[in-house]
Amino acid sequence: MSSSGANPAIDLSVTMEDLRRRIEIARGDREADLLLVNARVANVFSGEVIEGTNVAVSGRHVAGVGAHLRKGRTVIDVGGKSTLIPGLIDAHIHVESSHLSLPEFARAVVPHGTTAIVCDPHEIANVLGLDGLRYVVETSRALPLDVFVMASSCVPATAMETSGASLDAAAIAAALREERVIGLAEVMNFPGVIGGDSGVLAKIVAAAGLPVDGHAPGVVGPPLVAYATAGIESDHESTTAAEALEKLRLGMWVIIREGTAAKNLDALVPSVSDANWGRFCFCSDDRSAVDIAREGHVDAILRKAVARGLDPVRAVTMATLNAATRFRLGLRGAVAPGYLADLVVVNDLREFRVETVIKSGRVVVERGHAAFDARPGATSLLRRTVNVSPLDATSFRIPARGTNALAIEIVPDQIVTRRARVPVVVRDGEVIADPDRDVAKLAVVERHHATGRIGLGLVKGFGLRGGAMASTFAHDSHNLIVVGDDDRDMRLAAERVIAIGGGYAVASRGAVRAEVPFAIAGVMSSQPFESVVRACEECQAACRALGATPRDPFLTLSFLALPVIPDLKLTDHGLVDVTKFRVIDLFDTPPTLAG
Repeated sequence: MSSSGANPAIDLSVTMEDLRRRIEIARGDREADLLLVNARVANVFSGEVIEGTNVAVSGRHVAGVGAHLRKGRTVIDVGGKSTLIPGLIDAHIHVESSHLSLPEFARAVVPHGTTAIVCDPHEIANVLGLDGLRYVVETSRALPLDVFVMASSCVPATAMETSGASLDAAAIAAALREERVIGLAEVMNFPGVIGGDSGVLAKIVAAAGLPVDGHAPGVVGPPLVAYATAGIESDHESTTAAEALEKLRLGMWVIIREGTAAKNLDALVPSVSDANWGRFCFCSDDRSAVDIAREGHVDAILRKAVARGLDPVRAVTMATLNAATRFRLGLRGAVAPGYLADLVVVNDLREFRVETVIKSGRVVVERGHAAFDARPGATSLLRRTVNVSPLDATSFRIPARGTNALAIEIVPDQIVTRRARVPVVVRDGEVIADPDRDVAKLAVVERHHATGRIGLGLVKGFGLRGGAMASTFAHDSHNLIVVGDDDRDMRLAAERVIAIGGGYAVASRGAVRAEVPFAIAGVMSSQPFESVVRACEECQAACRALGATPRDPFLTLSFLALPVIPDLKLTDHGLVDVTKFRVIDLFDTPPTLAG
């Protein structure tokens, strides 16, 4: 594959006959396939809202825009009050974080006006390698949602964890030849890039000429210059306006993230100005099915951005044309002649309540409801991915080797963590949870190769009391992660997740209180969107009953295992100091000697 548009997912070539027909429709001499009349059109080129115009569609494309267009085989009267905007584009997302299969994800987000996503399937790739990536490509076909895949650059993200698969530069080159794969996904190993690691650089070289996405949380100064010069063009990890502007000044696109666990829009909107807004996009990165059901998708980001003071048409442009330009997605992202007819009718440019969605010239959402259906099935390859050595009563035991220990402290609404130093409570020579100080035990159990390796640590700020949570969705290697204040409940929750082939489980006082199976690689459900939402809501309610304070306890838990986001994280290898990029000791003071 090359960057010339040969990829069929981007290729919008037309025949001479199609082009001639489109021109005749644009002149007003021929009947359009679809005609939208009496619309207010958000023009992403001029920044205007143009009143009372008509839009003609020929096949997959917009043929023309203007009041002179009056002929259409099918006519939709927009009513003069609603606004027509381009189809929304999520510039960076891990679909697996919704726990929905691609067809069910489409059923969830297309009614919210999303017509294209740029996804990094590195959750399923960390479990199954290229087979996982190909599964995403295969199940994304024939959907009313363009799924553009970025080849996962960090499988695994680091050498300080155990993944189910590994993708080297040769595998990346193979992935880039797959249909729908358009570039190299977020290069999370920023120390490897900055230090000139040959394995990391070989992957960037393999993607030369294609979009290369970044992931550089807190990287500034000379290290950021080194990171940018490697050819990394965008970043979605900025948490302050100053950080975003520094990346922008080095020529990087800034993607403003507003997901479930990480919310950066409030901090970054002040960095958007009249001079630079053309280099900003929006992404959800990781958004749960529950949040999609309750709040929406990119439309929810638009609502918040406009409420925080962004000009509405500018915000729409950042969610459409800017994303299409950054990722070279062909003629997408505008309501204009020759552009793909991905069109969304919303009630206004403040609420962004979606009324109608047209994908490639075909109506796929009417009166806010999906007019399409697509149900997936999981293959046997994807169903046998949880391989854990047997657990016993000592599996989560932490021998006391000091009076104080390091704990991962949760930062609300962020995936970065703080480093806390806490006094440990010891019983019979073992460290136990200290719910009065909001300190729980944390464990990451290797689940791909049954090695028996378990990393043990402490977490502060979870609020958990009287139970445990377990999940096989744990960024990015997706081992089995468990948090709790009682070893028996931790073991029960973990063993229940193993028994259901991966997923979520909540246990309390010797009983399983809620669960969600993830039949697809232990990270995605094969069930319908509505069923996944109900089951996840039940798990969230069970967590809240135990005092869990994070807005989405399981998604917050998943990021505690991600060793490329500062400050402290836990993997099956142990406690990781992300700033030093090495495994460190849980205890930071020697034990007190008796007598």
